[in-house]
Amino acid sequence: MDGKTTIKYLQNFIRQKDYHPELLKDYFLKLTEEVGELSRAMRKGLKAPNPQEIKGTVDEELWDVIYYAIAIANLYDIDLEQVIKVKSRMNESRYPSPVVFEENR
Repeated sequence: MDGKTTIKYLQNFIRQKDYHPELLKDYFLKLTEEVGELSRAMRKGLKAPNPQEIKGTVDEELWDVIYYAIAIANLYDIDLEQVIKVKSRMNESRYPSPVVFEENR
């Protein structure tokens, strides 16, 4: 990867690879399973020793959580890039901060 992977790219990648609307409940169950695995890895402080050895680490489990969250968004036809923009504006009004979300970055 070139460090410029977008949410839109990830959504398209996952949609092409893994899109099964009939398995919505299974995607959600898998998401909750991965959250549990992330919790275990965090509790044990399992960080990858290098970028190639991520099995069972926070690194791997965090990606798994993101993967299934995006897969669920795809099943609901949610444009996550748009949601991020809207939700960021909502949060800025509720939780003012000098750090402002910059669109198209």
